[in-house]
Amino acid sequence: MQTSSNDEAHWNKTRRLMFTHLVIWFFFGYIIHMFVKPLNNIVIPILGFPLGFYMAAQGSLIAFVVMLFIFARQQDRIDREFGVAEDD
Repeated sequence: MQTSSNDEAHWNKTRRLMFTHLVIWFFFGYIIHMFVKPLNNIVIPILGFPLGFYMAAQGSLIAFVVMLFIFARQQDRIDREFGVAEDD
C-alpha cells in the first residue's frame, strides 16, 4: 500500500504536533517538580500557598487538561486542512 504526498504531509504535521505536546508534557510532568523546593520560596499572595506546592499539586494537572483541549483543537485543524476530519 502506497501513501500519497497528502498522507505524508498530514502525518508529518501530526507527528510534529505530538512531539511538541510531549515536550510540554515532560516539562510540566518532570522538570517543574525538580524545582519544587526553590519554587516554595515564592508564595502566591492571595492564597498563601508556596508556588512549588501549588505547581506540584494543582498546576501540572491544570496544564495537562488545558493541553488536551489545545491538542484536540490543533489536531482537528490539521485534519480539516488535509481533508480527513471527522464529521461533526
